[in-house]
Amino acid sequence: MAALRRLPASAFDVTPGPVQQFLREHPVAPDSLQPYLCWDRQHYTRNLIDKTELYELIAICWEVGQQSSIHNHHNQNCWMAAPIGRLVVQNYRANFEDITTGKCNIAPTYTVEITPLNPAVVDPAEPIHKVVNPLENNERAVTLHVYSRPFDHCVVYSEEQGTCGEIELHNTTEYGKKK
Repeated sequence: MAALRRLPASAFDVTPGPVQQFLREHPVAPDSLQPYLCWDRQHYTRNLIDKTELYELIAICWEVGQQSSIHNHHNQNCWMAAPIGRLVVQNYRANFEDITTGKCNIAPTYTVEITPLNPAVVDPAEPIHKVVNPLENNERAVTLHVYSRPFDHCVVYSEEQGTCGEIELHNTTEYGKKK
């Protein structure tokens, strides 16, 4: 955390940029995350590790087969590393999106694998995505997410129903303590 805090403010404004390079050059030892890990069989957990005016660092714990909703990050940059496990990010393109009416048309584009040696970045030009801990991997996983400028809402999408809407985000733990 201390090394991440030493990055200049400008590092959090560029993707892929210095934050992705930092994640690649400073892999996190899985044991160091133990105080922040919390598991739930029903849903992945969001565990706040560190928060400043520039960024928010969250550990997300994934049971086998869990995945996020299709979502965006409210115009924030996001970098992801996987110190434990291998996950897939499925990206989407919005062909049409109207939050006021709750209607959208999204289409899958490309996937990216996140591994301990391959951190990923959310493309600001096409920020809609979901994260999946594939069932066939048969292992728990943990991703570290660095979000530029903390935020507490995002837009979620249903590809099948053609709908979208804003939701509030909640952390399961903060700084290693249950909320």
